Amino acid sequence: MPVNIPETGKKRVVIIGAGFAGLKLARKLYKNDFQIVLVDRNNYHQFQPLFYQVATSGLEPSSISFPLRKVFQKIKNVHIRIANVERIRTEEKIIETSLGTMWYDFLVIATGATTNFFGNKCFEENGVPMKSVSEALYLRNRILLNFEKAVTIRDPKELKQLLSVLVVGGGPTGVEVCGALAEMKKYILPKDYPDLDFSSMEISLIEASPQLLGGMSKESGAKAKKYLEDLGIKVMLSHRVVNYDGQTVELKDHENFQTETLIWAAGVQGQMPEGIEANKLVRGNRIKVDRYNQVEGMENVFAIGDIAYMETEKYAKGHPQVAQVALQQATTLSKNLINKQESKNWIKFEYKDKGSMATIGRNRAVVDLPFFRFSGSLAWLTWMFVHLMSIVGVKNRLVIFVNWLWKYFTFDQSLRLILRASSEKPNRR
Repeated sequence: MPVNIPETGKKRVVIIGAGFAGLKLARKLYKNDFQIVLVDRNNYHQFQPLFYQVATSGLEPSSISFPLRKVFQKIKNVHIRIANVERIRTEEKIIETSLGTMWYDFLVIATGATTNFFGNKCFEENGVPMKSVSEALYLRNRILLNFEKAVTIRDPKELKQLLSVLVVGGGPTGVEVCGALAEMKKYILPKDYPDLDFSSMEISLIEASPQLLGGMSKESGAKAKKYLEDLGIKVMLSHRVVNYDGQTVELKDHENFQTETLIWAAGVQGQMPEGIEANKLVRGNRIKVDRYNQVEGMENVFAIGDIAYMETEKYAKGHPQVAQVALQQATTLSKNLINKQESKNWIKFEYKDKGSMATIGRNRAVVDLPFFRFSGSLAWLTWMFVHLMSIVGVKNRLVIFVNWLWKYFTFDQSLRLILRASSEKPNRR
């Protein structure tokens, strides 16, 4: 059954995914002579860099999510469909979705990335990922429920296992969630649970490589390690987890670790709809594209953002899977699609690295810019400003700013709610 989209004389651009890349492309194209169809499984855009703040009760999910239909209000040539993409039929220029089929003139795959467990079923079943708002909310519930359970336990060994948290992966997500948890332990939890001894709560970070923040400079990685250790976090570099049964973490060449909360922040892989041939995929389940983000061997099929793998002279192993790459690829592709309409030459994509940053709690952050590096309070303020300005929606920015301001001056936040979905219908009388 075809999806109900008006037939017009305009070229139809179907964008799969409303992350940084997909949303940016739609916003760049809607003023031009295209019919845009934006397909996503959610009706909102998610700001991934702040998932960890939802997980640690710093922000509500609604603060970092923005309704797609709100973005494109009163814009008639943008059509939003909430559906799962089941298959791409490139020969017929059709995609199959849970709503039905739809044709396209140009197809853009911007499905982003999901958690990569590297084939480890035990971590997939027992660990907690953090690649969506719902997963971040689940983690928040999990942590808070453990604290509620802890007040009923007297056995010190069982209590330590319940309170302790192990984070696997020393990238920005792993580092930032550790910093947030350490601040909760120091400033907030003792006030909420005065009858618990939080000295038994261990927060540990394991990274397989010899450096934290592998995509940043060695100096920033070393500084982040020092910041974490100053907060009381145990950092283990060059260590690898091999098994987890929900209580015991087995490490290679190290003693086991006891915890009921393992946060998996160790890697990502592309979210691939069916229909793309296996020979067009590379490591990490990414689609190989040319310098114009066109899928090799497929006319008018493009991939941008985390799902795209492009080799250049400077990035022989592909670009980093970060927001700036996604945004810049979307901008370049929008120009090329417009150029195609106007019979002009296409522009090759060239990534301009604007820098990287990570925060490790209050007044602690590291920033790598192309021309210099810095850390400390200035880096922390820079991190806050950049992320605040990147949020979609003025109201969301204001809410986040007020939350951050309140937390900074009061050393507290009032978002520690355990919200669990129920499948039961409410009783009516």
